[in-house]
Amino acid sequence: MRRLLHLCSPRRSKQQWPQQPVPPHPTFPPPPIVPPPPHHLPYHNVDVHLQAIAGQAEGFGCHSVGGLHGEIYHVTTLNEDGEGSLRFACKSNKPLWIVFDVSGIIKLSSAIRVQSYKTVDGRGQRVKIMGKGFQLRECEHVIICNLEFEGGRGDDVDAMQLKSNSKHIWIDRCSLSDYDDGLIDIRRQCTDITVSKCHFFNHNKTMLIGADPSHVDDQCIRVTIHHCFFDGTRQRHPRVRFGKVHLYNNYTQDWGIYAVCASVESQVLSQCNIYEAGSKKKAFEYYFEKASDKHMEASGSICSEGDMFLNGAVGVSKNSEPVFRPEALSLRCSISHCTRDLVSGIRSLAGWQQVLGITFFSLIKNL
Repeated sequence: MRRLLHLCSPRRSKQQWPQQPVPPHPTFPPPPIVPPPPHHLPYHNVDVHLQAIAGQAEGFGCHSVGGLHGEIYHVTTLNEDGEGSLRFACKSNKPLWIVFDVSGIIKLSSAIRVQSYKTVDGRGQRVKIMGKGFQLRECEHVIICNLEFEGGRGDDVDAMQLKSNSKHIWIDRCSLSDYDDGLIDIRRQCTDITVSKCHFFNHNKTMLIGADPSHVDDQCIRVTIHHCFFDGTRQRHPRVRFGKVHLYNNYTQDWGIYAVCASVESQVLSQCNIYEAGSKKKAFEYYFEKASDKHMEASGSICSEGDMFLNGAVGVSKNSEPVFRPEALSLRCSISHCTRDLVSGIRSLAGWQQVLGITFFSLIKNL
């Protein structure tokens, strides 16, 4: 059962809540006993108020502020388009913090293009995107939080497709499954991205970072993936070309081909992740490809530090000397040692969460 995260609402004014007579001897119930979480995960304070999440990502996406400096926009309909819809808000050219007054399924016939300086904040409701997904193209400072993506159909249809120089992106607490192509694709010089506490399941090609060996400019790609649950997905957790990827405190179980793949000139630092094999035991794979500016094929590099390999899983580091160091880049990362408590925490707190208290903010118009 997912742990409920409680948010503190601002104090209401006297005009909103008329004072009631106080009984002569008031009694108060004892405070509720809330069990501690199975494991302390990052971002435990980001739900104390609506916009506390801005700028709080760990890793490469740490500077993303989303729509912090914009108005609050309320999605009031599950219709695909039109005023009050999610698409209407996402295509706006001005900063917006987008919240939902409704729960349910938004069925898309075409992808939603998300413009710069947007927070798409699903806390307080349960919203599922189906049919197509999100496209982030030539945009910056986008936060996507607490949504579900399922059942995307069509060629090159991803749940989230990041391309064409997008940067400062944070994807947090999303559940993603069953798309015809990828769940998250990051390509064409996108950089400074964090994917955290997401749940990936019922899918084949999970996450691709760097789409083609001819895209040598993708050497600028930098992605952090942490506290995610790769739940029986077949491959690409992730598969990387050219870019620098930091993996820490993820739980990957029962993959179908491999867990992580390093291809042409990529650098993958895997720290304190749990790899629990099913029938396939090889956790790390290396694919050789020829970059368009080179004469010979090359694979990438994986450096494994503090990882836990369970049920016969095997992860062999290769070419680890050139792998980047996060401390040299002054990255904010809270990394825990691998334990069974960490597995329990990731399993219970990755993906969409029922966040109580945030609904108060969806009652406030035009803040």
